[in-house]
Amino acid sequence: MGMGKIATTAHPFHLSLESSMSIERIVFAVAGAFILISVLLGMYVSPYWLWFTAFVGANLLQSAFTGFCPLALILKKMGKESGRAF
Repeated sequence: MGMGKIATTAHPFHLSLESSMSIERIVFAVAGAFILISVLLGMYVSPYWLWFTAFVGANLLQSAFTGFCPLALILKKMGKESGRAF
């Protein structure tokens, strides 16, 4: 590459606002947000919120083995497309 030329290769972590998130990434984002929020609520409001944290974790675990995820079904009905998560 000569002087003054800029490389135009895409960065592997480049996020485009034009591309929509896949079902898998939305599920991960929602589950992560629910876990963080419920842990904070468990620390500052009531320890009973930690049951919600356990529920989200158990749902993630069972969906890894069964492939069944209620949020994924809802997103699919809304027209979101499945994609490669990693």
